[in-house]
Amino acid sequence: MDKYKGEKVLVFPKSLFDELGYFNGTCNDTDRYISEIMKAGNNHFHLRIDAESDPSIKQIIPYVVFKCGDEVFSYVRGKKAGETRLVGNRSIGIGGHVNPIDRQTADADNISEDMATYIEAVKREIEEEVIVEGEFEPKIVALLNDDSNEVGTVHFGVIHVCELTDKGVRKKEQQITESGFVKIADLAGPRRDELESWSQIAIDLLSQ
Repeated sequence: MDKYKGEKVLVFPKSLFDELGYFNGTCNDTDRYISEIMKAGNNHFHLRIDAESDPSIKQIIPYVVFKCGDEVFSYVRGKKAGETRLVGNRSIGIGGHVNPIDRQTADADNISEDMATYIEAVKREIEEEVIVEGEFEPKIVALLNDDSNEVGTVHFGVIHVCELTDKGVRKKEQQITESGFVKIADLAGPRRDELESWSQIAIDLLSQ
């Protein structure tokens, strides 16, 4: 039974990642990796049910962090979370998979079609999961890879940071529980063990 109901997600070959330069953790050389990953022919839509157990491909995941001063928006993944293996973990990332619907609605003016598809997915995921007051820009700050667990092995994250002037973020999706802004120092220190592995990596980056 396909619990993802036929969902297709954007993926790229793990072999391309190896060619570009394998890393575990974060990488700041974002343009070089993204330009190749998003190049036509280097990615495709794949059934998620198969991709979740195939380490020969990486699923592209935007991971958007909302930051206000020395705090970030944080939440616990509830029972309705799309990735059941992460339920109960605290996260600082908003985001999810890139789907074919993003390609259908992407504006390809002055940007490659595949990158426009990705940007559309970022916007959609934010709109689906949270309500944000005021203007914000999801700036790409790093790439994330974590092969220490079965979830990370088949995913590849793009960390975005939205710098906010006030804490105008509130949950929209049911999977988001116990949400609110928390000091970066607390999440990087005494509360680090509450975080899912990607959030641990991201909070370490933000606390540098």
